Amino acid sequence: PVSGGAATLTTRPNGGQGLTITGRLGDEIRSAGAGRVVYTGSGLLGYGQLVIIKHNETYLSAYGHTQSVAIREGDAVAAGQRIATMGAGPQGAPMLYFEIRVNGSPNNPLALLPQR
Repeated sequence: PVSGGAATLTTRPNGGQGLTITGRLGDEIRSAGAGRVVYTGSGLLGYGQLVIIKHNETYLSAYGHTQSVAIREGDAVAAGQRIATMGAGPQGAPMLYFEIRVNGSPNNPLALLPQR
């Protein structure tokens, strides 16, 4: 979803897994796959400004700690489309928290995404 930066597998208190990806403020964030935007906002604690894309009935992708969001709820997005820019995480450092949910449960994105 973002070029460069180091990715670290993170386990959240709910047991879900996601990737914390470092970068620079304003780095472009791109959709991991085609789908429809089902949420943009900051109403979910611990994710900052969050974008959620529904890819099909099984898969969702979530992009936390975004800065500038380029899409709106209901928009269709293509794989690789710019959806936001990187913002700052809870400690103030630039980062993206990236999660893939399978049937509603967060899963290790490294096991689901193609190698680069």
